[in-house]
Amino acid sequence: MPTATTPDGVALSYQVRGRGHPLVLLAGQANSHHWWDGVLADFERDHLTVTLDWRGTGESGKPDEPYSTRGFAADVVAVLDDLGVERADVYGTSMGGRVAQWLAADHPHRVGSLVLGCTSPGGRHGVERGQEVRRALGQSDRAAAGRALLELMYTPAWLAAHPGPHRTVGDPGMPAYARRRHLLASAEHDAWDALPRIAAPTLVLHGTDDLMTPPANAPLLAGRIPDAKMILIAGARHAYFEEFRDYAGPVVLDFLAGRMRS
Repeated sequence: MPTATTPDGVALSYQVRGRGHPLVLLAGQANSHHWWDGVLADFERDHLTVTLDWRGTGESGKPDEPYSTRGFAADVVAVLDDLGVERADVYGTSMGGRVAQWLAADHPHRVGSLVLGCTSPGGRHGVERGQEVRRALGQSDRAAAGRALLELMYTPAWLAAHPGPHRTVGDPGMPAYARRRHLLASAEHDAWDALPRIAAPTLVLHGTDDLMTPPANAPLLAGRIPDAKMILIAGARHAYFEEFRDYAGPVVLDFLAGRMRS
C-alpha cells in the first residue's frame, strides 16, 4: 500500500480504489481503513476512493504524542498531496466527521463536497452521549463492554443476522496508548467557531437512534454550516452507513453527483 509522510515525519498508509472524481472516506475513532470495508464497493464504482489508516492505527506510524482532530485533517492533506490530488469530495463519519469539519474549514480549496455522518461539532455546543452509555462502554468486564459497543453501532436484528467479524469496533492491533490518544482527540474536538467558514456544499446524515453520538448534533451542524442539508435515518444507530447501506449509500452518491442541491 502507498505511504505518505507528514511534515512531522509520520508515515501514513493509504488505499486507493475505483476510478472517477476523488472521494476521501474518513473512519471513526481508533479505527483503520477497514471501517469502510462493508460499503466501499458502493462508492468505488463512481469515484476514485481514498481511505487511510489514521496515525496510531493500521499500517500507519504510531507516535506516542498528542493527537487532535485538526492534526488528523492535516494528515489527510498530506495524503492528498502524495496522491497529487488538489481537490476531493470528503465523507467523514463519527470522529472522521470531526476531522472533515476541520479539513473543510482550514483547507477549503481541497474539499469539493462534504458529507458529515453521525458526528458532532464538539465543545460546549455539542450534545454528549449519556452517562449510561459511558458506564456501559467503561465497565471492567471487557466482553460486556464490547457487546455494549456493538449494540450502540447496530440494531439487535442486524446483529442477529450479521454475527461478525465487525470492522467498526476498533483496530485490534492498535497500541493502548494510541487508543487513549484517539479518545482524547475526539473528546477535545471543538469546531463550532470554524463551522461558518465551511464553503463546500454539505450534507449532514445521522441515525435517529444513535446513542453514541446523539442525533441532536445533526441540526446543530446543519444550522451552523451555511446552506447545509440534513437527513435523519429512522431507526438507525451509529453505524447507519453499513446497516442502512441500501438507503444511505445512494443518498450520499446523489448528493455528491449534485442531484440534491437544487
